[in-house]
Amino acid sequence: MRTSSFGRFLSATAISALLLSACSGEAPSTSESPAATDASTVSVGILQSLSGTMAISEITVKNAEMLAIEEINAAGGVLGTQITAIVEDGASDPASFAQKASKLIENSNVVTVFGGWTSASRKAMLPVFERTNNLLWYPVQFEGNECSPNIMYSGAQPNQQILPAFEWAVEAGYQNYFLIGSDYVFPRTANLIVKKHIENKELSLAGEAYVPLGGTDFSGVIAKVQAAKPDIIFNTLNGDSNVAFFKQLKAAGISSAETPIMSFSIGEQEAQAMGPSLVEGSYATWNYFQSLETAENSSFVDAYKAKFGADAAITDPMVHGYLNVYAWKAAAEKAGSFEVDAVREAVVDLEAFSTPMGMVSFANNQSLVQKALIGKLDASGQFEIIADSGDVISPEPYDALTFPGKVCEL
Repeated sequence: MRTSSFGRFLSATAISALLLSACSGEAPSTSESPAATDASTVSVGILQSLSGTMAISEITVKNAEMLAIEEINAAGGVLGTQITAIVEDGASDPASFAQKASKLIENSNVVTVFGGWTSASRKAMLPVFERTNNLLWYPVQFEGNECSPNIMYSGAQPNQQILPAFEWAVEAGYQNYFLIGSDYVFPRTANLIVKKHIENKELSLAGEAYVPLGGTDFSGVIAKVQAAKPDIIFNTLNGDSNVAFFKQLKAAGISSAETPIMSFSIGEQEAQAMGPSLVEGSYATWNYFQSLETAENSSFVDAYKAKFGADAAITDPMVHGYLNVYAWKAAAEKAGSFEVDAVREAVVDLEAFSTPMGMVSFANNQSLVQKALIGKLDASGQFEIIADSGDVISPEPYDALTFPGKVCEL
């Protein structure tokens, strides 16, 4: 895919006040309730957890998606139409996500949907999108091992997050790994991949433990950590379970200074909500950190804070949610249509485009080509970027070591 400037990416509507200059937060308000679609409007769905254990992470993704829609509407819309956002609450429950996806597509007649976080919610929605031939724009890192023509996977594949973190840990000399995660598909599959690579490198697995999503009792897990004395902990907990985990680690005298903790679902928003002192010194691997020093990122951060408050924290899934809306817009304009098949074909033909996280593009497997970054949390709740992949990484849905012979064919 060819590389273009951000301005060229948006040239179809000559947008001049979006990522690079949209800082006022005064765009016209966008409906968050069902509305009829007519010739002057097009309805899209936003489906995130606004309640339950995942709300700590997902509400701000919804905010970022809404910001993109408001900016686009302020600049003239898409194909001459304004966007109406119909927002639904997945309530941190996979069955609710499936039900709300069906409602958005079959009752509200949305042309596409932005949302999801947990892999359990994504997998619950997948049959709905395939049955109705609609398109989900999924903004969060995940375990791979999936390839559907009805999902655009902008979040990191394992080779863009989990495995770069593992390679960093190996290079740092860590040999004994403890794996902790929420008990659902992402942590279990991610840790299966890590275990395969631990075995391949002839390293050691100190232990492995899972708790229910939303679980808060880590006494047994911490006892295992204390007994195993790992070199490093890989943390794939999601939601507010992280609060309880880090509090109980601290109470047990375990800190990232002595036993480094590498997290895969803790970003700036979660650190802020937990209290930076609780997670200071721990690590995370993402494709974006708020601390990135680029003009595009500064403009986005300013725009978000102007609308949602000066103390707002910005996370990787928020940026992926934001860029998903712009990618859909660009694809619809390239296709000259909101029709799903036409948009899907146009997405992978888009030139690489500039975003707050840098230059990205969608590969033929409908996953994002992007860098990996490793950060260390400081006392303010921001990440100091200590390593990056250098070049962008092409997405690989199926880890060759873990799932030999499997490929994504769309």
